[in-house]
Formats: sequence, C-alpha cells, structure tokens
Amino acid sequence: MSKPSGTRTRVIAALIMAPFAIGAILLLPTQWLAALAALVFLVGLWEWFKLAEIDDTLPRTVLLTANLLLMVLLVWASRTSAGLSPVLFQIVTLVGVVWWLLALLWLRFFGFASNHQTYARAFKLAAGTLAVVPAWCALSLIHSGSFQAMQAEGLRPTQGHLWLFVALAIVWAADSGAYFAGRRFGGKLFAGRKLAPRISPNKTIEGLLGGLLAGALVAVAGTFLAGGGAAQLPGVLIVAIVTVLFSVVGDLFESLLKRHVGAKDSGALIPGHGGVLDRIDGVLAALPAFALGKELFGF
Repeated sequence: MSKPSGTRTRVIAALIMAPFAIGAILLLPTQWLAALAALVFLVGLWEWFKLAEIDDTLPRTVLLTANLLLMVLLVWASRTSAGLSPVLFQIVTLVGVVWWLLALLWLRFFGFASNHQTYARAFKLAAGTLAVVPAWCALSLIHSGSFQAMQAEGLRPTQGHLWLFVALAIVWAADSGAYFAGRRFGGKLFAGRKLAPRISPNKTIEGLLGGLLAGALVAVAGTFLAGGGAAQLPGVLIVAIVTVLFSVVGDLFESLLKRHVGAKDSGALIPGHGGVLDRIDGVLAALPAFALGKELFGF
C-alpha cells in the first residue's frame, strides 16, 4: 500500500481535528473552552521557545509555567463579587493588538534579533508571551460575551460561541483562499511581485487578495449565522478584513522566526501540518483584532 501524499495527509488530519475544534467552540462553556485553549496555545508557545533557541527542557518548562501562571493570575485578579470582570482581559487584548502592529516593524527590518545572542532570545521570548496571552484573553472575551456567561455561573450568552466560530472561520477561510488563489493566479496579476519574499517566498499578493475575499464571504454568512442583521454587515466586514490582515502578520512573523533558525516547521506534532504553532500562528494575531473590532462596532 502506497504512503499517503503530503496533501492527502494534511486533509485527513484536518478532517479529524476540525469536528473536535468546532464542537468545543459551540458546546463547551467558556471556562472549559478557555482551559482547553490555554493548553493548545501553551503547546504552541513551547514550540515558539524552540524557535527562540531555548533548547534545554528545564528553561523551557520554567518559561511555560510562568506564562501559565500569568493566565491564572489574570483570572484570579478579575474576580468580583458578581463573577468575573472583563476589564483586565480587555486591556491585555488591546496590548496584543498594539504588539502585532509593532511586529510589522520587525517584519520590515528582517535582520533584527536574527543572531543567536541572548538579547535576541529575550526579544523573541517576550514576543511569544505578547502573542499567546492576549490571544487567549481575546478568545475568552469573544466566547463569553465579555464574561456575561461567567457572571451567570457558567451559562453562555446566546451568540458568543457563534461569534468565536465566525472569527476562526474567517481565518481558516482566508488561509484556504490565499492558498488556492496563490496557486491559480500567483504571479499573474502583479507581475510576479511577492508579498514578503525574504520571509515567505511563496506568499503572493494575489494570494492575499484571495484570502481577503474568502474571509469577507465567510464574514457575510457568519453575520447571519450569529444572529446579526444587514445593519451590522458593514462593521463585520471591516473587522473581517482587519482580522485577515492581522492573521497574515501572525503567519509572516512565525515564518520570520523559522527563517532566523533555518527551520521548516515549528514541530512535527500534527501529521502533514507541522507543529501546533504552524496551525495557530495566524489565529494568535487575528483573535485580538477581532475581539477589539467586535467591541468597537458592537456586534
């Protein structure tokens, strides 16, 4: 029996993972989903430490534990007599948005912290925390409707889980749209210009446009799925476009980390997909942007 091709393996792995991810988003209370998401994000952060050249297990374990304690501290500090306050989570989410905007400068100056000195590792470790913790806070905010669910002793608001599904579906659709548009039209509409040739040579402007279009289409369908109406569409579309752009920044930033150390994937945990970080890099940047946009436009 012949060995499955790389594409076939990727599809099989995706078909196995997708139902579990969607089921968790739609069925779990916010507290349990936040715990599960923390586990997944921390696995991705473990791989981030490897890309930051923290090779020894003990230092990586200590750093991972510190990030876990930061998450626990955020929950503890958010407790009130009525439940949990969203304020700290909102502040951390905003910090995440600011970080990813600053990350654009890092992408612009490709060689920054590209050597193997201690200061380079320090910057990359800080970047890992700024990527993972705000994304986790944003996921919790979106799913819970700013903790209305937790204030009602675990009861989830009607649409928070659906909006989180929409946010992730936008990123997933954009990723697929960029892949297929890049394969079909890459190099044909913009005279072969690449999106970021030094960081990710295969990414094209045509692929970016395809991803934006796919993300926008999913946002339209998702608005009605989540109980929104036509009046909310303009705001949701704006947020969707920004969310896709942020997801691209997250994807490129992980590619930059891999370029600095000469790695192809962040790990090998998921057959055909590489590591966990390879699957969530765009999500880490997209979730804070979507959460902030959702708050600003009020959907």
